[in-house]
Amino acid sequence: MGSSSFRWLFLSLACLGLAADQASKYAVFRWLYGEGVWADGLGNSYDLVPGWFQFIAQFDPTEPFATDWREPLQRWNAPVMPRVNHGALFGMGQSHRERANLIFLAISGAAALVILVWGCLRSVASDRWLSVALGLILAGTLGNFYDRLVFGGVRDFLYFYKINWPVFNVADCCLVCGATLLFFHAFFWSPPEKAESPGETPAAAPPRTPQMVPSTPSAPLAASGAGSTSSANPASTTAHGPLDAPALDPGSRPAGSSSKA
Repeated sequence: MGSSSFRWLFLSLACLGLAADQASKYAVFRWLYGEGVWADGLGNSYDLVPGWFQFIAQFDPTEPFATDWREPLQRWNAPVMPRVNHGALFGMGQSHRERANLIFLAISGAAALVILVWGCLRSVASDRWLSVALGLILAGTLGNFYDRLVFGGVRDFLYFYKINWPVFNVADCCLVCGATLLFFHAFFWSPPEKAESPGETPAAAPPRTPQMVPSTPSAPLAASGAGSTSSANPASTTAHGPLDAPALDPGSRPAGSSSKA
């Protein structure tokens, strides 16, 4: 029986992670748009854990909508364009808007293609935790790739304002979790030994060459002459040494022997 394949797990996590990322972004930005009434002039926020963590959505009314196929996808987010992160994870590269977005868009697309091919390999699909790690990484990569392609940057809305942590999103969470799992899998996980299949015949051990034990040749049989029968030499030997035969009485005659006529 062949080993189990976890390709379905890899693809399912990628699709679920992508769906969760986009659904959360569209939902939070539409909700916090608040009919254009913004508490801080840029957007609104909602404290999920008071004093620590909040949802935040900011908008840029000066940014025009696209005039191509992206426009309905942009307007579905809110009546105005969102403020986006043009850089990488946690805002890296934010100062270079268009160039950073194009560079990371190309990197995200190439990375998604490589991970998709890698995760579908038979050797990878047979590993449960490697499939989980790659599925999460692919989900995060595709989520941010979509944002860069449609909005020109990534929509972020999760904010630990107590420690002033950079604003992030669900795709970033998938990337971090997948990369962490991949790290531990690479350095701290050892593959289990391959179990022997029921119908598999174990390999035969190489034949052993028998060692020959030298033996001492027996003494020649003594001939008793014409018409007489042969008798065993009393001085016969074995491989371990000579055997002492009992001495015969000169006056006695072996049974079955006859005298010469």
